[in-house]
Amino acid sequence: MTKIEQFKKIISESNNIVFFGGAGVSTESNIPDFRSSSGLYSKGGNIPPEEILSHHFFVNNPGLFYDFYKKNMIYPNALPNITHKVLAKLEAEGKLKAVITQNIDGLHQMAGSKNVLELHGSIHRNYCVKCGKFYDLDYVLNSNDVPRCSCGGIVKPDVVLYEEALDGDVLTKSVEAIAKCDTLIIGGTSLTVYPAAGLVQYFGGKHLIIINKSVTSYDNYAELVIQDSLGNVMKELL
Repeated sequence: MTKIEQFKKIISESNNIVFFGGAGVSTESNIPDFRSSSGLYSKGGNIPPEEILSHHFFVNNPGLFYDFYKKNMIYPNALPNITHKVLAKLEAEGKLKAVITQNIDGLHQMAGSKNVLELHGSIHRNYCVKCGKFYDLDYVLNSNDVPRCSCGGIVKPDVVLYEEALDGDVLTKSVEAIAKCDTLIIGGTSLTVYPAAGLVQYFGGKHLIIINKSVTSYDNYAELVIQDSLGNVMKELL
């Protein structure tokens, strides 16, 4: 039995699947990842992107932060790819119970997924740091320089920056989903970013599947490891 046949068999027999994904889910929607040669971390000029995307940098240099953020973190024309669509289909069929994502692009919801747990927030939600008023993505994109609230406060993306904690409620729901599922599919993530990567430790189900182009630190624990793009693998489920 080939790895793809094994993958299809596991999916057909599973009724409580959770998908845990990273940047590799969205690269086929032309959103760059972080660590490849053309990834986000190759940009940023003299200041490392990790520095620009930190809490203290946002507070102290909101203009420089937004200059980088608008150019490199927002892809308003991106559309869901085959992986997003297949996952939405599996959820509609009742097989997939949750999508846990490290991405902030909102493409899972655009594809039709309902139960999406966004570990690192979303570009589509933005809040005034002073009064908490909500603003959508268009407001941020159409603002000159730093987006400001009607109260005068700075509007901040609801995105987890370096030095910021993950949302406790999202984290709890993610742990519960992983602990209860019988099949966990990990896709498009090298599992190097913590605390997100540590969620895998809560899995005690039957089938652990890893689909990623490169080796991950959990490969030895997985029943099935497929080193390929997610699109190539997921299209086999259609």
